[in-house]
Amino acid sequence: MSKGKIFSIEEFSVFDGPGIRMSVFFKGCPLRCVWCHNPEGQEFETQIVRSPNGCQECYACLEAGRRQTGKPCLVEQSIAVCPNNLLRFCGQDVTVGEIVGLVLKKAELLKMSGGGVTFSGGEPLAQAEFLNNCLLALDGKVHRAIQTTGFCQTDTFLKILSNCDFVLYDLKHMDSEIHKKYTGVGNEKILENYKLLASSKKEFITRVPLIPTVNDTESNIAMLCEFLTQNGVNKIELLPYNRSAGAKYKLVGRDYSVDFDENATVNTHMEIFNKYKIEVKVL
Repeated sequence: MSKGKIFSIEEFSVFDGPGIRMSVFFKGCPLRCVWCHNPEGQEFETQIVRSPNGCQECYACLEAGRRQTGKPCLVEQSIAVCPNNLLRFCGQDVTVGEIVGLVLKKAELLKMSGGGVTFSGGEPLAQAEFLNNCLLALDGKVHRAIQTTGFCQTDTFLKILSNCDFVLYDLKHMDSEIHKKYTGVGNEKILENYKLLASSKKEFITRVPLIPTVNDTESNIAMLCEFLTQNGVNKIELLPYNRSAGAKYKLVGRDYSVDFDENATVNTHMEIFNKYKIEVKVL
C-alpha cells in the first residue's frame, strides 16, 4: 500500500515514547472502547466533523445534505456553506513519501532529545502494510515507535515488531468477557501478542488506561500483576481516566454515554504493584 489514512499529526509530543516525538495518528480502529479519547479516529473512512462551539443552529449544513440526498445530513457542500467555518474533513490520504518527508524535516530536533516518531491511532496495525512501509523507509534515520492495542494476527504483529524500535502496548482488562463488553473484542489475541513482545528483545512499555469501576478493581489489578510477572515485566505506566474524554464526541455527532461511574475515584492499588515489585509511573 503506497497510501494510508491519518487524522492528525502532533509535532512535539512528550507522552508517546522517549524524548520529544512526532506522533502520527492513523485513522481506523477495530476496537470500540467506550472511554475512547479519539472517537474521530475510530472509523476507517474520511468523515465530516463539526465543532459544536460557535454553531448558530442555522442548519445550512444539514440543508445542503438534504438537497443532495433527500435527507438532512452532512455532505462535502456542508463545509462550504457553514457561516462560521465549523466543519472540516477528518481523515487524509497520505503516501509513505509524504510521511517520511514530514518526519525527516524534524529528525535532527527529535534526535537531540532522544526522541523520534510514534505511529498511533486509531490502531496503526489496522493499516499494517502502510505502517510497515513507513517503518522501513525510516529505518536508520529516526527512532521508530508504535502505540498499539496489539489486536491483530500474530504474523502481522511479528512483522511490524521486527521493523520498529519501541512499542507502547495497551492492556485494557485481563478478563476477556469484560474486555469484550467495554471494547467490543476479546483479549485473547492481545495477550498472545503481548507474550511475544515480552519474550522479544524489543524495548517496550506497558500502558493501562485506568477506568473507574471497570479495570481499577483489586481483582483485575492482581490478575494484571500476575500476568506481567509471568512474562518477566516489572514496569508499567498507568493513565487515570480523563473526565473530559467525552468532549470530542459531538464532533462526530455522537453522544458520550458510559455505564460506569465517571466521578468515582480511580484506584491505582499501589499496594498490589508493590507486592509484585512492579515499578509504576502514573501519567
